[in-house]
Amino acid sequence: MYPRTNYEMTEEDLKEILDACQPVPMIMLQCGNPSSPQENANRAWRRLGEKMGFDSDIVQPIHGKGDRFFTAVPSETKAQQEERLERQAKEKRLSEIKRLEDEISDRQAKLDELRIGA
Repeated sequence: MYPRTNYEMTEEDLKEILDACQPVPMIMLQCGNPSSPQENANRAWRRLGEKMGFDSDIVQPIHGKGDRFFTAVPSETKAQQEERLERQAKEKRLSEIKRLEDEISDRQAKLDELRIGA
């Protein structure tokens, strides 16, 4: 996991998030209920996270710095994800090789003991 990073959004980004938090007037149509302010705010944060490259689910304010400043964990780029998956697959393969070599070694030792005792 990446370490938390400080971010600063633009005034326009802040306005979009604050606007998304406003209640949506209920219009009497047969279209169903409108999204809640929380759902709208979550979508606005998700768009900002995609734009700035951070995980929008774990944003925290930086107290004392103003509304535009926050911390979040950077999200993986596609290339970083591919590198991580390749690294994990290699580590898993090497671990399995080691496990099998140890198992072979143990069985060979047992086989040697049985041959000596015969």
